[in-house]
Amino acid sequence: MKISFIKYENQEDYQIPKILGMKVEEIKEPEEIDNKIQELKNNKYNTIIIPNELASFSEKMDKYKYDDTINIIITPSNKDY
Repeated sequence: MKISFIKYENQEDYQIPKILGMKVEEIKEPEEIDNKIQELKNNKYNTIIIPNELASFSEKMDKYKYDDTINIIITPSNKDY
């Protein structure tokens, strides 16, 4: 199982996901979220963790919930972009 965490470049450093062996991907603009998810999916990542604020920028989140090859986990966050 390959797991990745996507974060916005201005967010704090995510040490816990790194310690747990997750790849932490950084995007420069929140609008890049769908492209990054697709890139990770193409690289055989099957679990992707995304903060709620970034998930809200996705135009394809409904499509992912019906995709059996990928699990999207949305984490709560209080930060604003």
